[in-house]
Amino acid sequence: MGSPWKGFVEFTLPASPPTAFVSADLSSTSPVGLSLSPYGRSMSFDPGMLHNNGHTAYANGTGPGIRETGVVEKLLTSYGFIQCSERQARLFFHCSQYNGNLQELKIGDDVEFEVSSDRRTGKPIAVKLLKIKPEVLPEERISGQVGPDLHAYPFTVLHGYIHPVVSAIPVHLDGKSAPGQVPTGSVCYERNGEVFYLTYTPEDVEGNIHLDTGDKVCFYMETNKLTGAVSARSIQLVKKKQMRCQGVVCATKEAFGFIERADVVKEIFFHYSEFKGDLEALQAGDDVEFTIKDRNGKEVATDVRLLPQGTVIFEDISIEQFEGTVMKVIPKVPTKNQNDPLPGRISARIGFTDKELPFGEKDTKSKVTLLEGDHIQFNISTDRRDKLERATNIDILSNTFNFTKETREMGVIAAIRDGFGFIKCVDRDARMFFHFSEVLEETQLHISDEVEFTVVPDMLSAQRNHAVRIKKLPKGTVSFHTQSEQRFMGVVEKDIVAATNKNASPTKGKEKEAEEGVIAYEDCGVKLTVPYHSKDLEGVGNPQIGDKVEFSINEVKRTGQQSAVSIRVVNRSIPNGKRLQGFIATLKDNFGFIETANHDQEIFFHYSEMCGDLENLELGDTVEYSLSKGKGNKVSAEKVTKVAGVSVFSEDVGAAVMVGKIIRPLRSVDPSQNEYQGLIEITEEGGSKGQHYPFGIMGMVNKADCLQKGEVVKFQVCTVTQTGQKMACNVVPQRRAAVECVKDQFGFITYEVGESKKLFFHVKEVQDGLELQTGDEVEFTVVFNQRTGKCSACNVRRVSEGPKPVATPRPDRLVNRLKSITLDDTSAPRLVIVRQPRGPDNSKGFSLERKTRQPGVID
Repeated sequence: MGSPWKGFVEFTLPASPPTAFVSADLSSTSPVGLSLSPYGRSMSFDPGMLHNNGHTAYANGTGPGIRETGVVEKLLTSYGFIQCSERQARLFFHCSQYNGNLQELKIGDDVEFEVSSDRRTGKPIAVKLLKIKPEVLPEERISGQVGPDLHAYPFTVLHGYIHPVVSAIPVHLDGKSAPGQVPTGSVCYERNGEVFYLTYTPEDVEGNIHLDTGDKVCFYMETNKLTGAVSARSIQLVKKKQMRCQGVVCATKEAFGFIERADVVKEIFFHYSEFKGDLEALQAGDDVEFTIKDRNGKEVATDVRLLPQGTVIFEDISIEQFEGTVMKVIPKVPTKNQNDPLPGRISARIGFTDKELPFGEKDTKSKVTLLEGDHIQFNISTDRRDKLERATNIDILSNTFNFTKETREMGVIAAIRDGFGFIKCVDRDARMFFHFSEVLEETQLHISDEVEFTVVPDMLSAQRNHAVRIKKLPKGTVSFHTQSEQRFMGVVEKDIVAATNKNASPTKGKEKEAEEGVIAYEDCGVKLTVPYHSKDLEGVGNPQIGDKVEFSINEVKRTGQQSAVSIRVVNRSIPNGKRLQGFIATLKDNFGFIETANHDQEIFFHYSEMCGDLENLELGDTVEYSLSKGKGNKVSAEKVTKVAGVSVFSEDVGAAVMVGKIIRPLRSVDPSQNEYQGLIEITEEGGSKGQHYPFGIMGMVNKADCLQKGEVVKFQVCTVTQTGQKMACNVVPQRRAAVECVKDQFGFITYEVGESKKLFFHVKEVQDGLELQTGDEVEFTVVFNQRTGKCSACNVRRVSEGPKPVATPRPDRLVNRLKSITLDDTSAPRLVIVRQPRGPDNSKGFSLERKTRQPGVID
């Protein structure tokens, strides 16, 4: 379509009808160059100046030519070139074809012309040129809004009618577009009830500001001479569109609160009457959206509504973690002039650049105290509002103590309360307070745990200290003392006196129990003394004055005080009488009995009176002891010491081996009897039949054997050296019995012991690893189990095998009858199921299918 002229055209009528000049211009449509201006192009010219100058104005001589518009692109002395506005063409013209003053024609002027053809070359040329008077656009500023559509095309197209809201140049296209293209937005304005749209670029906006959709602006209109397009220029922001903002509630008071805005680093006030929702559910940290209004010259938030949690995001946190050093810590007690919300500083090398990043109280993973020089690990947080970077998720690295100048101390957890506790220090007398928040690595502490820590002054009282940066240590790391590797020999100079006053107060009682003993010893020729305590004794029983002991020296790190530890009695002194010899006859849980040297009595002793290792003490061991009287004037052994074995009986041991029967066991087997010694009666035929011989623990070959009343034994007769008494020695039981049954790992022997008619044995006690069967004849030893209080068999040896079980064949009468029965025999006995069986899982019937069996045949 030709240009929609608004003015009137003056022209001279040619010989042909003039309707073609008017109708052709308004009826045809051109595909390019559609004007955005609401004003049509207009022009006026002098028809008297129109002439052909020897050129035809009709294409191919068929009729009048179509008038076009263009811009003078090149102008020389006698000719020039025109760039067509409505199509992509560049036409030659001769200056003689210009109707007007050539002195006023300049490059860039708008002209109108007809297209003709050169008679010589046949190429199209412009003829009948007229200069178009430029349309004067209004110079006053026009108010409008930025349109909604967004384009980045080199040519702007006409927008359809859309509600007048902003269509701003987006941030990602602002100044950045495809090569050869300029990002554009659109503004719209209303004129005479119609809405018109104009394009604009970032260069058309004054103040280098970014326009948002719906912003009110004012601007000038400008026409592109080359394309004829009208655009907006010198755009000024009049008023920002009122938009919904987002934020997070940061504080709530009685009737109002504050919201931290998500668009700028700023807080905004709101009254509870503006909150649309359940006010009781509103709390600090909730995500909200709101509208900003100006009241009394201050911005306030109105129409506050809740958003789903996590909608508002203030910052972006880097995935990559960085390492750095703490340069400045956050003061525990803020100063009056401290307004910086991020007072801490971290130095780190990021990429190839050294950076110093701030951080605040909420940026540490734990509440453990940070110190200058700490080696830490962190992420970088970038605020979306002002692009401020800070360190966050700060965590102390395990090797940080190699970089800080702090003094680390050690101790043991002495007490734990609700949220805090106390540490017993290695280098300090006082216990050190600590809070659970100061424990590294989120380790749960318990009493007696060994820890390492740093001592700092309390922030509220400089006279008080507390432990921070607490790290749990492996067991055995912390030691309050140093112990010498060298062992010393000494003599007890003063023994420990135990508290005996029952009416004393608890405090005085503790002081009495804490009384020390003293050991005298020599070191490099110098006579010295060292104290000791009962807790440092090895074995059982307190050493007495004059006892020879072996010990190590322990020194307290905090005070340097020495004491004897790991004390072991080497030799007991005999201040009031001679030492006696005896033999271990019985060993119970915490006491035992000693058989006297005459083998006729037993003496009680407590394990606390044993000098040496109890684990190596066995039945029959030779010991030395002293006699003492305890409660009830009862005699007991004290200062019991194991010695080398001695010959119990003289060489006068009869060669004859006799057979007898136990008519009285030892008292360790039958505690109800008064006599200690056992008694054997000779049962074999001869002159000595019926004669009795006593025996003790040392007369038995197996000291652990429990000889029962009525058992048959073999023995010899010997003479006791001290008394000349005849006693049985080398007593060996003659036990033989049959195996009653054998189960998986144990069995029973038909043998009466006390009230039981059978004797238990374990298969491990069977000699040579044989597998016993029911009926096998065996020999064994009976031992007493201290834990269960029952006897069992050990050292089981098979003497002879029992009869092999033989399967008894079926009687001939039964076999013959089964063979004579057939399944088809009607007279055969029938099986009628009265009630189905019930299985252990409450199921009925048999799970296996019945099979047809042949009579008389056994599977």
